[in-house]
Amino acid sequence: MSGLKNPYNAVLIAVIACIAVSFTPAPKKSIRAKSGVAANVVRLANAFKATLTPEQIAKLEIPLTKTASVKWTNIPGGASNRNGLQFSTLSPEQLNAAKAVIKAASGTAANEGYDEFLQIGLADGVIGKSGRSGYGPGEYIIAFLGTPALTGTWMLQFGGHHYAQNIVYSKGTTASATPIFQGGDPREWTTDDIKYAPLKQEHDGMAALLASFTADELTKAKVDEKFGDVLLGTTKDGKFPAIKSGIKVSELSAASKAKVLNAMMPWLNDIDADIRARLLKVYSRELSDTYVAYSGNAVGISGDQNSFLKVIADYVRIDGPGVWIEFACQPGVYSKQPHYHTVFRDHRLDYNNLWNF
Repeated sequence: MSGLKNPYNAVLIAVIACIAVSFTPAPKKSIRAKSGVAANVVRLANAFKATLTPEQIAKLEIPLTKTASVKWTNIPGGASNRNGLQFSTLSPEQLNAAKAVIKAASGTAANEGYDEFLQIGLADGVIGKSGRSGYGPGEYIIAFLGTPALTGTWMLQFGGHHYAQNIVYSKGTTASATPIFQGGDPREWTTDDIKYAPLKQEHDGMAALLASFTADELTKAKVDEKFGDVLLGTTKDGKFPAIKSGIKVSELSAASKAKVLNAMMPWLNDIDADIRARLLKVYSRELSDTYVAYSGNAVGISGDQNSFLKVIADYVRIDGPGVWIEFACQPGVYSKQPHYHTVFRDHRLDYNNLWNF
């Protein structure tokens, strides 16, 4: 598992900016083509089931319903307030098989995707080692809603305290990958001379975005409302605000527009490559109709990345026709340093739009 990684380079940002201008929607047939990722996840899901007892399978695999789909949370509690099997109940062989499913379903970049999932679990372990019960990677879960297959529709859930992932597979492809909740307390720490900061890239991308605004753009982007947490966390499905707030991306410079997409990438890099590419094209095409809003106690200064998202109640979100990403600074429970809560949703694709909210 990796520690911190280098920031995205200017070439990537330029390429992403070009996508926003030149993208032509792909035919539906290519979007719905069977995914090698989905097939691998199904194969590994069945391999995991082969290691389990009938009683364990009954807990792991449950019907795909609205009630089960929305049963996720970022608070502690293990399987008591989530679907599925808790990691601490699995043998080493079973746990390795479960993690293989999660790894196949996640992004592969350093400090992203599966790597980030493991690090957030390690952060929870830091709290557990401090003497608090009910914390640690053993409290994490995995669940199948519906039967893993290349036909029909099923859902993969995994997570625990400060992590929740909900992925829908339909007709052999990754149909949707949101909502995703990610947080972490402590937000950074060192173990065996390795420094961990699993949400640093999310923080830095958003801070760099805000710092790229002019003083006038910051004034337009700032909202008076104060945020004690993300708006659309657990139990807030479908509660998107009716009116968008902040500054419209079409009003920004080309450099700032590129930074909006760059700020999305740490969340997009947490999901598999197939759906990431599709969502990036959509979010690029919709960039001009996307808004950026921020709020908080720190006085952000144009050009100074270190002046943003640094104290409790600092908050930023990206809200488009499709994309919804929030980043909030929370009081630290384990330490005095603020820690982060984030959520990634999609106005149209949460839970593959299976349910009415």
